[in-house]
Amino acid sequence: MSGFDVRSVDLAALNSLTKYPSIPTYHALDPRNGGLVEEPVTFAGPVIGTEKVDGTNSRVVVLPDGTYLLGSREEFLYAQGDLIGNPALGIVAALRPLAESLAGTPAGHIRVYYLELYGGRIGGQAKQYSARGAVGWRLFDVAVVDDLDERLTWAPQRISAWREGGGQHWFTEEQLRDTGLDLTPRLFTVDAGSLPSTIEGMHGFLAERLPRTRVALDDSGLGGAEGVVLRTAGRSVIAKARFQDYTRTLKRRTR
Repeated sequence: MSGFDVRSVDLAALNSLTKYPSIPTYHALDPRNGGLVEEPVTFAGPVIGTEKVDGTNSRVVVLPDGTYLLGSREEFLYAQGDLIGNPALGIVAALRPLAESLAGTPAGHIRVYYLELYGGRIGGQAKQYSARGAVGWRLFDVAVVDDLDERLTWAPQRISAWREGGGQHWFTEEQLRDTGLDLTPRLFTVDAGSLPSTIEGMHGFLAERLPRTRVALDDSGLGGAEGVVLRTAGRSVIAKARFQDYTRTLKRRTR
């Protein structure tokens, strides 16, 4: 896209195009009670397991002209050069230095860096990573959004369907490593046939593979982990498995 000017585009459309899509749970959620049912996501070939960090989803959006925006999962909080930024969750303060290092080179497309900002006072599990208020971030995905002349004119429903349907060009595992940024910890790579198919089996698998978080910010953290994200190398299939979902479901079965 030539002549990109963030002040002249539809910011609502831009925001929707660059939001992170929802990730399904590895075992499907029962809409009646929020528990899990014996219906796992189907993977094929090698599956990479990464730690799911419990913080707040954040975005560094590098625009076609080389400038950047910072956002939470739902909204933009800061544009490069602003005198004042939205202080929500400390995202702008924590990620502006990173954004400055990523911006600067016009590319003709949007590149979105998705990060988990965690620790501090972010969420109910911040003390798992630090009881002293330390804050950190980890990169977990990067998407490229192109054909902006067309996509920025789409109706909101079409943008949402495109986003949730995987319309973005996602970085592969190799490309994520090549960014040189701190990634969410890579825990294992297994063949899809090795993944447990039952809820009880996955509960045990999580405990074995991730007994404690790998991203503690100091030695004061309690050390509990949220769970694991399972993905293929090219991100064609992705799912999350959280300890709390499996623990809650299995407790219900014993009542």
